[in-house]
Amino acid sequence: MALIKSVRGFTPKIDPSVYVADNATIIGDVEIGRDCSIWFGAILRGDVNSIRIGNHVNIQDGVVLHTLYQKSKVIIGDNVSVGHNAIIHGAVVHNNVLVGMGATILDNAEIGENCIIAANALIKAGEKVEPNSIYAGVPAKKVKDISPEQIENIIKRTADNYHLYSTWFREEDAKEQNFFEDNAQ
Repeated sequence: MALIKSVRGFTPKIDPSVYVADNATIIGDVEIGRDCSIWFGAILRGDVNSIRIGNHVNIQDGVVLHTLYQKSKVIIGDNVSVGHNAIIHGAVVHNNVLVGMGATILDNAEIGENCIIAANALIKAGEKVEPNSIYAGVPAKKVKDISPEQIENIIKRTADNYHLYSTWFREEDAKEQNFFEDNAQ
């Protein structure tokens, strides 16, 4: 069962439609919208400041979301995919974004809508990533503008696929729950 823990008087608020993997950790001042998925080993630490996640967002395996006390918050818009082992530390990520595997986004950075942050990219603290762009590298720089096809076939498709995957796990969890309830007598 996932670790969902209150701290400093804040209890995570998670929409009932959200899939949370068995070993995910969600702590403190965290709010998660509809049709999201929080995958295996993900850690959402809203202990020192708030984390807000929109709708249709997937936080993949090993991702860490954290903040700075009284200085930065994590705000993630709708239709966002945060790839395996990425780190978002006190940054804003607008709608329709794909954060690649292993990418790092530091405090007070802002990712505009319709962006791809490439795998292993580093977005420096305070950096403003312009909308409709692809950024890559360490430190990350704009590589090119994003095409409408990339928005549809990469960003939206990834978010839709992860929503589908989460339904498989929710169905299995329901079967297991029914099995245990049926055999409890």
